[in-house]
Order: sequence, then C-alpha cells, then structure tokens
Amino acid sequence: MHYLLMYEVGRSYLERRTEFRDEHLALAWQAHARGDLVLGGALADPVDGAVLLFQGDSPTAAERFAAEDPYVLHGLVTHWRVRPWITVAGTDAATPIHPA
Repeated sequence: MHYLLMYEVGRSYLERRTEFRDEHLALAWQAHARGDLVLGGALADPVDGAVLLFQGDSPTAAERFAAEDPYVLHGLVTHWRVRPWITVAGTDAATPIHPA
C-alpha cells in the first residue's frame, strides 16, 4: 500500500529550511534505506508544501517520519496529514489494475 505524507509550510519556510535541511534529508534517506520512503520533495511554483510517498502495510512509517522531522518540530511545516493512495497503474503500483 502507498501513503502520501502531505506538508503545508509556513511563510518562513524558504528562509529557515537551510538551518534544518541536513537533518531533514538524513531522516529522509534513512527512511528510503529502510524501504519506507519511495520519493519525497517540495512543491514548486509556489513553494507552499511538500509531498512524500511512503510504502508499507500501514501509515505508521509516514506518521513516524512527520513526528521526527525537524521541519515539523521547528514549525516550518504548519500542517501535515497522511492519506492512503491506491496506486493502480505503473510498474510500482501497489494494486495494479489492467484494462480488460
């Protein structure tokens, strides 16, 4: 199953993210090495959020990531949520459905 961790960021995100970026990226690459995080990155034009794609049997890995993320802990992320994403097309789809 796939899960999307969606971040909304505050006005000071661009100015403050450099301070916490290395710690945030270390956490992300560790989650990727464990097989939890598939992809992650900031949204552009405007830079008002980020999306991280997790995989697993439950949303726990995504929720744990947000709870430990320095961007969240230091207030750069103003709101986050995890949503199940039922992926049906593509090589890595969790539930592939092909046309009849």
